[in-house]
Amino acid sequence: MAGRLSAPSGRYAGKSAEERKAERRRRFLDAALELFGAGPGYRNTTVAALSEAAGLSTRQFYEEFRSLEDVLAALHLKVNDWAEAAVLDAAARTADAPLAERAAAIFRAYAADVTRDPRRIRIAFVEIIGVSPRLEEQRLARRARWVDLICAEADAAVVRGEAAPRDHRLAATGFIGSVNGLLHDWNAGWVEATLDEVVDELVRQLLAILRPPETPETPQTPGRPTAADAPGPPGAPDVPTPAA
Repeated sequence: MAGRLSAPSGRYAGKSAEERKAERRRRFLDAALELFGAGPGYRNTTVAALSEAAGLSTRQFYEEFRSLEDVLAALHLKVNDWAEAAVLDAAARTADAPLAERAAAIFRAYAADVTRDPRRIRIAFVEIIGVSPRLEEQRLARRARWVDLICAEADAAVVRGEAAPRDHRLAATGFIGSVNGLLHDWNAGWVEATLDEVVDELVRQLLAILRPPETPETPQTPGRPTAADAPGPPGAPDVPTPAA
């Protein structure tokens, strides 16, 4: 019918409301990665500065987030999700590899993803620390998730006969602490080593957790009789030694 209005399509500039919302969120997170991870840092960034860097308004900011802390929380999860995806991909590619090769590939995938952008290191290991009880709980929850991943790898190695059966959780927790501390210190310039050297050291620590411990043989003192040489009790018959 002439003059009849068409039903609203819900699209603007070719994008739906959901697509526009997702794009705004991405622009805020991209700006936060730069300001929190390379610029003044989370504590020295304002909502106005973040909105300006994103090319959006503060009104649009509060349509997406309640506070800057929400932005940091989302960014921290995103950095961890990127690293986890890289780890799971490496694990899938090395499913049939020996333990040493598999563990090295998995950790190198993690390190390559986290360190490919120094801003990610700062978000994951610096800016998140001490912000609030809520973010500390989130940080520890993600840390526990990495511990679970290492324990799952260790349990699978036990089943394959490549690792000794034991509770690996304590060692895995200590390893994650080493990763956090060493990558933080390397990024801060406090460690005189290349990134490859840092990664090599952490791979050695991971393998020490996963590999079965060696059982050292008890050295024999020259000339000292062994248990086989000891005489039997009085009256015991002599047992002839079988000929070689």
